Amino acid sequence: MVSMDLLRHLKFFVAVAEEGHFGNAATRLGMTQPPLSQGVRRLEDRLGSVLVDRGGRRIGLTDAGRQLLPRARLLVADAARFEDEALRIAGGRHSVVRWGTTPSITDAVVLECIGALVAVDSEGEPKVETTTAATADLVESVTSGLLDVAVIEHPALLTDVASGPVLQLRRWVIVPSGHPVASAKRPQARMFRGLALSTGQRSDNPAAHDLFVDGWRARGLDPELIVSNGSRELLAQVAAGRCFGVTARPPASMPGVAWVEFAPDALALRVRTICRRGSDAALLARALDRVIGGARP
Repeated sequence: MVSMDLLRHLKFFVAVAEEGHFGNAATRLGMTQPPLSQGVRRLEDRLGSVLVDRGGRRIGLTDAGRQLLPRARLLVADAARFEDEALRIAGGRHSVVRWGTTPSITDAVVLECIGALVAVDSEGEPKVETTTAATADLVESVTSGLLDVAVIEHPALLTDVASGPVLQLRRWVIVPSGHPVASAKRPQARMFRGLALSTGQRSDNPAAHDLFVDGWRARGLDPELIVSNGSRELLAQVAAGRCFGVTARPPASMPGVAWVEFAPDALALRVRTICRRGSDAALLARALDRVIGGARP
């Protein structure tokens, strides 16, 4: 198997690993399922290791597959970067900036970040590709080279990445509009009793999640925790009267939801930029730092 053939089969493996399903991976790659499945088997034969566990309805990885996946991602990403750069030099394509952001960052700040990334190379007119993902996934993507730079929540477990300063974005508590705390002049933590607390998945970033929950417990509140996946689901849960949560979205007039100013320093969203060590993405990270550091609600 020649090197370019190996790279193609590594793309197959990465797609199957990330999708957890041969059919979905085939759709992502724009091919049919049989040649994809055959390609993964040929890769396994070449490497002398079974990479994919085909025993269940959802495809899993063997120990060998889990160990080799980060390296496979890195090789695939580096090959894509090589092609992008070669075509850019030849005049056939603009440079591509791949960046990621946590969903807790507001749309307005995300758009400012995109503008700042474009401005870093104003003459080259770079193409900016945005990925929204959990902090843990963003760290992995930057480490493996799939992303140039990312804005993540702090604290987070970081290895083999360069990180910028910890910056803060203001957050508010949102509650059902009819709840007594919505009209309180001086809201207290005890006023939220009886409501569940809506948060993201703990697995998205265990360190920040635990710190957030512990902060409420330190104030004498130990609410039931429910999970919300994104801003829309959080707003829907709060409007239904079941829970409260926090958001970086500035106060707005929305039916069923009220914004409460409570412990702004303690509840501030703490974020930082990360990029690969030794990469040329430091300029991109500094551009993002300037946007976030100067963001206003």
